[in-house]
Amino acid sequence: MKSFVMREIGETAIIEKERPEPGPMDAIVEPTEGLICTSDCHTVHGAIGEREDLTLGHEVVGVVESVGSDVEHFEPGDRVAVGAITPDWNSVAAQDGHPSQSNEALGGWKFANVKDGTFAEYVHVNDADGNLAKIPEGVTDHEAAYVADMLSTGFAGAENADIPMGGTVAVFAQGPVGLMATKGAELQGAGRIIAVETVENRKELAREYGATDVVDFGEVDPAEEIMELTDGEGVDAAIEALGADETLQDCIKVTKPGGTVSNVGYHGEGEFRKIPRAEWGVGMAEIDIVTDLCPGGRLRIQRLLRLLDQGKVDPTKMTTHEFEFDEIQTAFEMMETKDDGMIKPLIHF
Repeated sequence: MKSFVMREIGETAIIEKERPEPGPMDAIVEPTEGLICTSDCHTVHGAIGEREDLTLGHEVVGVVESVGSDVEHFEPGDRVAVGAITPDWNSVAAQDGHPSQSNEALGGWKFANVKDGTFAEYVHVNDADGNLAKIPEGVTDHEAAYVADMLSTGFAGAENADIPMGGTVAVFAQGPVGLMATKGAELQGAGRIIAVETVENRKELAREYGATDVVDFGEVDPAEEIMELTDGEGVDAAIEALGADETLQDCIKVTKPGGTVSNVGYHGEGEFRKIPRAEWGVGMAEIDIVTDLCPGGRLRIQRLLRLLDQGKVDPTKMTTHEFEFDEIQTAFEMMETKDDGMIKPLIHF
């Protein structure tokens, strides 16, 4: 089968690989639509170390091609969404309420990390009953592709921010995760949502998804501007959706004492992150820093699909470009550079 792989650090290609077979609890899914994530770019450039001919990708929907003998809830022909995070649901971490960390830190992140990812003609899904969800008839494959990561991660950023009803939240960066964090904050009942972004089409989308204010970090110091907008009070919560030292520091600078900093950004570079001592109340400002890795699982995916089915959110507005699978190399390169206003590319299999 054809697979789009990381051959080594800095090199990608479409190659032929063996078709996977399901174990007793697993499923094989034939993709119909997929999305490229910036984390795929981080992977290719060595963020998780060297990988040889590792199939990339973790955002996909498709049709069940075959299932293992112990799979109870799915059968060939089912339209399904696949979680980007596919935990081992019998792990101690899952039982303790942290399935994304099953067996080790980030252990639920298997696709394009410790096993082949989703940019292939057939995809192996472990623990199918726990990691797949049927797509409602009223939801398109295009819409459903977003539940794998962008909706789940962005909404988790808002959920973990503990935003009080009518409260104020700042969302740093309006890439796909940040845009969904902005929408998630609106759905959580935030009264004021301050989006931080400099790219025009992303600023426009942020407003469509619920931002009441947009701070252009290319024109002003975002932390200073947010403090001015809030009359020096700061925000109840700040969401870091970029994965950079400076934005994490800014989140802490603008969060009022007792507030929450919710991190869903991928910090793919650097060994350490700095915390601004004074704004952190020399360690005693009661500012919680909460992190999360894209919650997965059938129940989570079903709930997100329900929001799509009820028209609560339209993630397809983020799709700026579409490609056939044979064109995925071009799509990947554009995702790296963000050329031509790229936000999210859809891949047709």
